Amino acid sequence: MSIRPTMDRRAFLYGASLAGFGIFCQGRNGRAAGVGPNDVIQVACIGVGGKGSSDTDHAGNHGRVVALCDVDDDTLKAKAGRFKEAKTFHDFRELLAALGDKIDAVTVSTADHVHAPASVAAMRLGKHVYCQKPLTHTVWEARLMRETARKHGVCTQMGNQGSATDGLRASVEILESGVLGDVAEVHVWTDRPREYWKQAPYITARPEGTFEVPARLHWDLFLAGAPERPYAPVYTPMLWRGWWDFGTGVLGDMGCHNTNVPFHGLKLGLPTRVSSTNGEINPETFPAWATVVYEFPARGGLPPVRLTWYEGAKDGKPNRPPADLFPAGFQPEDNGWLCIGTRGTMGSARGESKGRILWPEDRFKDFKAPAPTIPRIRGGKDNDDNHKLEWFQAIRAGKPEVAYSNFDYAAVQTEAILLGNIAMRTGETIEYDGATGRVTNSPAADALVKGTYRKGWEI
Repeated sequence: MSIRPTMDRRAFLYGASLAGFGIFCQGRNGRAAGVGPNDVIQVACIGVGGKGSSDTDHAGNHGRVVALCDVDDDTLKAKAGRFKEAKTFHDFRELLAALGDKIDAVTVSTADHVHAPASVAAMRLGKHVYCQKPLTHTVWEARLMRETARKHGVCTQMGNQGSATDGLRASVEILESGVLGDVAEVHVWTDRPREYWKQAPYITARPEGTFEVPARLHWDLFLAGAPERPYAPVYTPMLWRGWWDFGTGVLGDMGCHNTNVPFHGLKLGLPTRVSSTNGEINPETFPAWATVVYEFPARGGLPPVRLTWYEGAKDGKPNRPPADLFPAGFQPEDNGWLCIGTRGTMGSARGESKGRILWPEDRFKDFKAPAPTIPRIRGGKDNDDNHKLEWFQAIRAGKPEVAYSNFDYAAVQTEAILLGNIAMRTGETIEYDGATGRVTNSPAADALVKGTYRKGWEI
C-alpha cells in the first residue's frame, strides 16, 4: 500500500494575510527578552479560579508565581494561600502596570471575553502567554493574537491540554502518513452544554429584578469590555459561557479540543463557507443544539474537507453524527471525532484521542503506527501539566514553535471555529475570505467578526 509522504507540519499553516488588523505597539518591557535556559521564569496568573486554579498551580511547578489576579476576592484569597509571596490584583491592567518589568510570562484563564484584552496587553510588553481555549471571544481577536505574538517574538500556548497527549500526537501522525487515503469528510461531536451551564432553552433572557452584587465580586472588572449590564447570579461564577456577551458557547468550550486531531493532521486552516442548523436563537444565550458545517478548500496536495460539528441535545436526544457512519461495535461516548478517507476511517470514541480505532478491520488488522515525528512531552505531573511544561520549554529555548498549540496554530483554529457561532447567530450560510478576514456575502455577519468594547477596554 502506498503511503503519501508526510508534509512539513508548518508548510500549510495558514498563509492568510492579516492586513487590516492594525495593532498599537507599546514596546518590549522587562525580563522576557533575557530569559535564559537556567533562569527561574517569573509568572503572573490572570484568572485563578476554575480552570485557572490548575493553570496557576502548574505555572508554579515550572516557574515562580509572583502575581495573582482575579475579580473574585474569595478565589484570589484561596490561591494566595498557596502562593504566599505573590502580589494580588483585581485588574490585570494594574498588574501589568505595576509588575511589567518584573515578570516574564502570563497565564490567562478568565472568561472568554477577557482572553484577548489581557493576552494582547501582556504580549505588547514582550511577555510570553499561556491562554485558555478558545483563544478569543471574536474572530478578529484571534487574528490580532496571532499577529501580536509574531510581532513581539513571544512564546505562546493555548490551553487545549489534550495536545500534550501521546494519543493525540499519534493520531495526527497517522493522518499525516496518508494511510487513510484522501480524507474529505470529518465529523466531530460533543454532549455539552448538558449540566455544565445553562443556556437556551432553559435561559433565553436576562433575569428580571434587582440583585445585590456580592461583596467578594468586582462586577465592573468582570464585565471588562463587554456591554454594561446589571449583576445577576446567572452569569458567574462559571456560568458565563452560555451568554453571547461573555462566552463562546459549546463551540468555544469543546471545539478547540475535539477538532484538534483533524486540524493538525489535515492542516485545515480557514474555511471558505460555514453554515448552521440549530435550535432557536435569542439575543442573550446560545441555542440548545447546533449542527455546524465547515467547508475547507484544497490545501497543497490535500483535497477539500467538509467538517460537520454536532453539539447539545435535539428532541431530548444527544445531537450526534448518523449511526451508519460508525462500524459495528463502535460505541461513541460524549465527545469524539471521525476522519473518513478513501482507504479507511479513523475515529476516537472518547474526546481528542482516547479509544482510537481504524476500520475496515480487515484492512488495518496488521496496521503499525508510523514512527513518531512529533516530540512527546515528559516530566510533568499529568498531561495538563505537560502542556504547561512544553510552553516553559519553548520559553527557555527561545523557540515559539516548540509549543504544539502556539498561537500560529491556535489562533487560526479558533478563528475557524468561531465562524460557526456567526453562522449560528445570523442563520446565514456565510462566505469567508481568509485573506482579508471578512464575511463577503452578509454585512450582518461581517459586523460580528470584530464586535465592540466598552470605553477603557479597547484593544
